This record gives sequence, C-alpha cells and structure tokens, in this order.
Amino acid sequence: MSQPLDGPCTEHRWSGEGTSRTPFWAYTDDNLYRRELERFFYSGHWNYVGLEAEIPQPGDFKRTTIGERSVILVRAEDNEIHVVENVCAHRGVQFCRERYGNRKDFTCPYHQWNYDLKGNLLGVPFRRGVKQNGRINGGMPADFDPKDHGLNRLAVATRNGVVFASFDHDVEPLEDYLGPDILGYFDRVFDGRKLTILGYNRQRIPGNWKLMQENIKDPYHPGLLHTWFVTFGLWRADNQAELKMDAHFRHAAMISTRGSGGKGAVTAGVSSFKEQMSLHDDRLLDVVQEPWWRGPTAVMLTLFPSVIIQQQVNSVSTRHIQPSGPDSFDFVWTHFGFEEDSAEMTRRRLRQSNLFGPGGFVSADDGEVIEFSQEGFRQKPEHRTIAELGGRSVENTDHMVTETLIRGMYAYWRKVMEQ
Repeated sequence: MSQPLDGPCTEHRWSGEGTSRTPFWAYTDDNLYRRELERFFYSGHWNYVGLEAEIPQPGDFKRTTIGERSVILVRAEDNEIHVVENVCAHRGVQFCRERYGNRKDFTCPYHQWNYDLKGNLLGVPFRRGVKQNGRINGGMPADFDPKDHGLNRLAVATRNGVVFASFDHDVEPLEDYLGPDILGYFDRVFDGRKLTILGYNRQRIPGNWKLMQENIKDPYHPGLLHTWFVTFGLWRADNQAELKMDAHFRHAAMISTRGSGGKGAVTAGVSSFKEQMSLHDDRLLDVVQEPWWRGPTAVMLTLFPSVIIQQQVNSVSTRHIQPSGPDSFDFVWTHFGFEEDSAEMTRRRLRQSNLFGPGGFVSADDGEVIEFSQEGFRQKPEHRTIAELGGRSVENTDHMVTETLIRGMYAYWRKVMEQ
C-alpha cells in the first residue's frame, strides 16, 4: 500500500488521490529531491546522454550528466558506444574535465590510474611495488585484480542516432520504456537519417527540474505568454492539435498544426498579442514543409525525466534537463539537422533556432517564468498549484485547452515516489 509523501515537515503530506493540485513543497524540499534523483535518474529509467553525431570518430567523447552524476559518452576503437561514470575507481576523482575531445584512453591525474575507452582498468602505477636497496617495497596486494576495478559502466541503448543510458542494468528495453505511441513520434524525427550538429546553447535556470517537464507538457501558456507564438500564429489555442501520452503518463507529445496569425477570438484581450508587430527580417518565418512532418508543423516530445525533443517548424533540437539541487537545473540545447539538408535548409534551421535557447525570442520567456514560479513556491510552501484546465482527469485529447499532460505526469510521479 502506498504511503503519503512527507514534505519538509511531518505535517506536509500530499493527501488525496488526485494530481491536479501539486503541493509547492514538492518543488523545494531537498530530501524529496534526493529521492527523485534515486528513483528517476539513477534507477528504473532511461536517461538521454547525447547524439551519436556528437562522437562520430573512434576515441571521441562527450562529458555530460545523468541527474547530478557526471558520465562520459564515448565511442571506442571498435566503434561501439559506451557510457561510463566519470569517477576514478581508486579515490573517486572526476578525472575527465573537458566537455568534448578525442582520447585513446582515460588517465586520472591524481595517481595515474589508466582506463581504456570501455572503462577497463589498464594500468596502476607501482602495482608491483618499487625495487629499492635490493628489495621490493609496497605494491598492491597479491589478489588485486584490475578486472574488478574498472569504471562504472552504464547500460546503453541507441536508436536512430540517439543515445540513452541507465545506471540500472535491469531497466526495460528502450522501445518498451517509450511505448508505441511515443516511439512513433520519436521515430518521426529520428528516422535513421544521419544527423549533423549545428550548435549548442546552455543555461542554468533557477527552478525545480520538474518545471521544465511541466512547461513543455503545458499547451495552456504558449498562446498567452509568448508574444511570438500568438502574434505570428506558430502556436495558438485554436490551432489543430493533439495531446498524447504513453500508457504510464510519464512521456507526452504535444502536436500542433500552424494556423494563420491575426486578430480573432483567441487573441482578444491577450496582452502578449501585438497586432502591429512586424519583422525586420521575415526569413524567420520562412517555413518550408518537410515530407517527414507528415502534417503537424510542431511536435514537442517530453521523455521523462531528462529530455525534450523539439520540432518547431524547421528548427529541431534536443533539450537536456540536468538537475542541480531542488531549485536549479542546467538546460542544454543541441541544435541539429540532417546530412541530406541543403545549405539553404541548414541556414533556415539556424535562423529559426533564434526562437529558442536562453536568448530565444520564445524560450527566454519560459526560463524567466520558471524562476518566478520557484520564488513563489519558496515563499508559500503550504500552497498548491492548480492544474484543472480541461477537468481533473488524465486522458489524451484533440485540443490544447487542457492541463491533462501535467496531471498525467504527476500521476506517474506519485506512483513511483509513494512506493
């Protein structure tokens, strides 16, 4: 039988069965946050670590994180992809400091323990001791076996150029983890075409990591908060839309087809709508329909707990959530394209990427309101959010006037956290 979640004090409990009212302390309590790391990031779940295109050659590596734990995504000499924990088996040093590079092996700077790219321990200085005055001094014990002291190796799953990893080697297969509906939208973007990396953005947002998952599961705010979306019609409440979840309600797809911007009932009284706004460079709205879209002009895919896959018109990217305490997370954007893209399409993707990222015409709004939310949570921990647009149930819909995806995520969150 599940137990109520204790908050920062014993009287703080998420009572009742619903998920439409999330207690503020769920975003601020450090003990709860530590439990989230263990249950979502360190066991039972696949977490995004990168794209194969980021490590195209043998020896290429990328340092990243799962939860708060530093890991290394690396391509070994045999072209196999591995993920190892960035912690030396000897004294716990985070030995890799570069974000990217190419290596034949990894060596800890402290005592020079040396590992191959798969994490096997190759060399231990003075393992056999040092000969001095006719005798051997020191050395490791006779039963010391390097095979027992390699780097911590994670389970790895790759699909169409995207790499996921898990500290839990008993985690279900990636395809089962995503489920058939979400897998279909994943494969819509990552359909086997070779990827090219266009660039990165990185920001630290002073808010709880769950807020970014919520933000991209929330179709309520885009046509109200974002001047760009509502004014130019890229994402509005009256656009043709679908909201879909996996069977566990942890992952979601927000699917929208661009309508025509302009004044109408959906913009009446909306302060972010700027009827007189125009562009100095209208190439930002030079949208070209691509065959693989198969209809929708935007699909925002949230894979719980760690990544968002964005397709907003011609801009495509992954957005990696990296928690850093209960009230902060790093948010890393990887903008990409496809090897088959023309030079013109690549320029188009780069121009449209200016809508997103830390200084993006759209996404800058999200980072700011998440900070404002976190400030309110700290101020009034006994209060609760209200996510009741469209009712209190959890279900897929064919419209955007609902907060069902947020309710769904917390149904899953409570199921895991209250075990």
